[in-house]
Amino acid sequence: MTRNSDFKRVVRARMADTGESYTVARAAIEAREASAYAAARTEQERLVRRLFTDGRLARVPAKRKVRAAALLEVLTRFEPGRDYSEKQVNEVLLGVHEDFAYLRRELVNYRYLERADGTYRVAATAPERAPVERQEIPAWEDHWLPGFLAGR
Repeated sequence: MTRNSDFKRVVRARMADTGESYTVARAAIEAREASAYAAARTEQERLVRRLFTDGRLARVPAKRKVRAAALLEVLTRFEPGRDYSEKQVNEVLLGVHEDFAYLRRELVNYRYLERADGTYRVAATAPERAPVERQEIPAWEDHWLPGFLAGR
């Protein structure tokens, strides 16, 4: 049984609207979430094909939404839950683009990587975005990032 009260609230709201049992309503919501994740992954793969050649970023995109999409792909080079030294982060990023310092800074600025005492780690949860930030982030981040962080 789930302990997430927000998710339970959504399931119960669907139950009230449709008359479904808890199990049926939960399955429908989970199926919708899985479908949204698959669509997000498809959109990400389309962008990656355009921006990356042989695993390397051809150029850092100027548009913020496209740059954020590229950063999400770069993030897949890191393992959630693992600590990285700055040198290890630089080595990973150098394999993606020669301006590894810029990429590292942007990953931290977009809150995909967390930095503390010279140690880096993939954020444990998707960052909360202010309305202004949402304008600069691909809409599919909401679906893709939590799935990535959960190990999908």
